[in-house]
Amino acid sequence: MKITDVKVWLVEGIKYNWTMIKIYTDEGYTGVGEATNWPGSPIVEAAAKHVGERIIGLDPMRTDFIWTKLYRDLNWVGPYGASMCAISGIDMALLDLKGKVLGVPCYELLGGAFRTEIPLYANYWFTGGGHNAIDYAEQARKVKEAGFGGLKFDPFAHTNYLYGEDLSSNLSLTPEFQQRAYDVTKAVRDAIGSDMDMMIETHAMLNFKTAITMADKLAELDITWYEEPVGPESADTLKAVRDRLNPRVSICVGERHYTRYGIRQILEKQLVDIIMPDITRCGGPSEMKRMATMAEAYNVLLAPHNPNGPLSTLASAHVCASVPNFFRQEFMFNDVPWRDEVIDHPIEVKQGHLVLSKRPGLGVDLVEEVMEAHPGIREARPEFYV
Repeated sequence: MKITDVKVWLVEGIKYNWTMIKIYTDEGYTGVGEATNWPGSPIVEAAAKHVGERIIGLDPMRTDFIWTKLYRDLNWVGPYGASMCAISGIDMALLDLKGKVLGVPCYELLGGAFRTEIPLYANYWFTGGGHNAIDYAEQARKVKEAGFGGLKFDPFAHTNYLYGEDLSSNLSLTPEFQQRAYDVTKAVRDAIGSDMDMMIETHAMLNFKTAITMADKLAELDITWYEEPVGPESADTLKAVRDRLNPRVSICVGERHYTRYGIRQILEKQLVDIIMPDITRCGGPSEMKRMATMAEAYNVLLAPHNPNGPLSTLASAHVCASVPNFFRQEFMFNDVPWRDEVIDHPIEVKQGHLVLSKRPGLGVDLVEEVMEAHPGIREARPEFYV
């Protein structure tokens, strides 16, 4: 069997564009994948098209060989960023194709299932109302009513910007804005009760002192994790935070850590409690599985980052099904109405769990006419972290 063609679509999502991929073969088998990243999704789209051209003529069943070849070939332009997003989407599509050839779900190719109902936590549940305690609490209650066991939000996002100051000053919140972030977080905790996980995102937008101060303030609210208190550039900087942080506060990082090589130091230095690789960035399902296995050796949990499209959601769930050290998977609580229309079988969510089917591969195919009816937005827009 040989790969004959690779097609790429840019599709509008609720926050940003999804980059969708489909691989075709000379025996009629196809596989679908997703390479979403942002901002700059047209760059990822171009990378996916180029990487797709590089695999024409190869045997699609040699998934690890193709991953390694692409990683080594493209390492000259950098092992991360757009090139790794393209590799991630190709790997996902190849695994889907292989599952369809063999007639088994992707989780069987990854070692078999520990579970097929995947606990989710909600993100993007706060799209209505304003950045205030009352509106956040009202929306948080809806997440609990839907049966989700956890939710995540950034109580610092937009705070200074919305109240008339430059966004860059978010790095050092005034006492007023620190209190506002605390009040919003406490309102959410009061709304959902003590039996739900509550994850706090910072997007690495706080300076060192502010990040530590806010972690101390929020620790009393029993936060499940404190996400990205610093950026991915230096494990030593993360260690400095870890050394100063309230020991009750768990750290989660990984959405900007690419491949197993990118998480090696943070695991060796025992800096995190949970890793959250993004399947459309980190190297695809094959690499996420390898990262999860590495993390298992350090007693670190896996909770995939996933503010992306439906293929990313399904592929992440297949990896989560196959590893023992899984915690929760991120899920977009509010999304565009065509999320389940661009695939031929809708994602099944039951009481805050994603239910995996036994259909081969990822269990779905892309619906081209629906994707083409919702083309991605190509002009540059201001990007905010929420």
